[in-house]
Amino acid sequence: MGLSVLLHGGVVAALVYGWWSFRQQSKPLPTLAIDATVVDGRALSAAQPKPAPAAPVAPPPAPPDSEAQRAAAEQAEAEKRAAEQHAIEEKRAAEAKLAEQQAEAERKAQEAAEHKAREAEEAKRRERERAAEAKRLAEEKLRADEARERAEEEADLRKSLADEEHLMAARSGGAMLSWTQQIQARIQRAWIRPPSARAGLDCTLYVTQVPGGEIVSVRLGACNGDQAVRESIEAAAYRASPLPPPPDPALFERNLAIHFNPSD
Repeated sequence: MGLSVLLHGGVVAALVYGWWSFRQQSKPLPTLAIDATVVDGRALSAAQPKPAPAAPVAPPPAPPDSEAQRAAAEQAEAEKRAAEQHAIEEKRAAEAKLAEQQAEAERKAQEAAEHKAREAEEAKRRERERAAEAKRLAEEKLRADEARERAEEEADLRKSLADEEHLMAARSGGAMLSWTQQIQARIQRAWIRPPSARAGLDCTLYVTQVPGGEIVSVRLGACNGDQAVRESIEAAAYRASPLPPPPDPALFERNLAIHFNPSD
C-alpha cells in the first residue's frame, strides 16, 4: 500500500509539473517602447539583407509517461492483492490443516476411548464367567461333599446296625455270658479268703478295664461281707488283671459288673 501511494504521488507530481511547464511556455512576451523613424520599406529592404528565417520554437517537454506509471502502479497493486490473497489462502490452508489435525486427534481419542471401553467390558465379562465357573465348581464340590457325607453317614449307620445286630447275636448266643463267667472265675481264683469270710458270700464287683484286659479301677457294690472281705475281693480283682479277652471283639465292654459268689 505504501508503494502504491508513492507511485500515485509521483504520477500526480509529474502531471502538475508538466502542466506548469506548459503554462510557462504559453505566456505572451512583454511589449517594449521603441523610438524609430519611419523609413520606406522598399528602401530599407534594398539597403539591408534579408533576415534568416526564425528557428522553430521547441515544444514544451512532454510530461512523464503517465501510462507506464499507471501500469506500474496497477502491477504493484495487483501484486499486493495477490500477496494478500496468497496470505489469506495460506492462512485458510493452515486453519484447515489445524482443523484436520484436531479432527484426527479427536477421532483417535474416540477410538482409544471405545477400545478402552470394549476392553473394560471384556474384562467384566471374563470376570463374570470366572465367578460363574467358580460358583459352579463350589456348588459341585458342595454337592459332592454332601453326597460323600451322606454316604459316610449311611455307611456308619449300616455298620452300627450291623455291629448292633452282631453284638445282639453274640450276647443272645451265650458268648457274653461265657466271657463274664471266665472273668468271674479268674477273680475268684485270685481271691485270698480272709478268716472273717463266712459261707454264702454274695457281692457285686464293678471293674473298669482298657483294651488288652488291664484293670484300671475296681469298686465294690452291694456285699454281705465285712471290711476285710471287701478289701480282699478288690485286691483279688487287681491280681486277676489282665482279664481274658472276649471270644468276639464286639463283646468287649469297658465297664463290667461281676457277680462275686465264691463256692465253699
